[in-house]
Amino acid sequence: MVLLTLSLFRWMFKKPFDRELILRQMVKIGVNSIPVAITTALFTGMVLALQAGYTLETKIKGVSQFLGSVVSLSLVRELGPVLTAMVIAGRMGSAVAAEIGTMQVTEQIDALYTLAANPVKYLAVPRFLAFTLMLPLLTIFADLIGWMGGLFVSSLKFTTSTVYIESTRSSLEVGDIIGGLMKALVFGAIIAIVSCWQGFSTTNGAEGVGKATTNAVVFSFMLILISDYFLTAILTVVHF
Repeated sequence: MVLLTLSLFRWMFKKPFDRELILRQMVKIGVNSIPVAITTALFTGMVLALQAGYTLETKIKGVSQFLGSVVSLSLVRELGPVLTAMVIAGRMGSAVAAEIGTMQVTEQIDALYTLAANPVKYLAVPRFLAFTLMLPLLTIFADLIGWMGGLFVSSLKFTTSTVYIESTRSSLEVGDIIGGLMKALVFGAIIAIVSCWQGFSTTNGAEGVGKATTNAVVFSFMLILISDYFLTAILTVVHF
């Protein structure tokens, strides 16, 4: 995986750049994943507001006025980038691993070598760029939709929309948003590298493709959660 990462960065800046292939991957990974990402974010924001609201009101009466802060900070710093990354890993990480894995076991990648086309340049680089560019954009959509879901539940059950919005404005800072987007960028790179690595490492025919697909999702989830801790620790130190 480390060797694949080094090869990715080596081929990424070499011409020619196939813009059409990159845009096609951006549409598949990003645009086509918008419904899944915003649905996940919407109900995450709603259940977060519902659970936090009932918990706060049970412990201390009137504390639900800070519900906007709880929902917005939770989504922007953690839940937005992490849940979006997991959804994309499950939807597109598995698809990338299966696609490249099928090409590997059917010797299509060997055919690329005979055509003087480097598989990393042709297959991995466009997907890597698409993941790293589109995941932060999807996270922005998810944060916004999740916050609106929290606003709906909060204004319906606990407090007014004005109080919710004012609570968000008083607590949410630009650094929180930047930190969340930086996490999304790293998560996108992790999904791309793990999925391509599993695809290129596929053996044993159809059984191997299934195994590579499963491993791509499982390893992506694990690395997302592990890296999330270290990224949070680093961003806390640098006050993001």
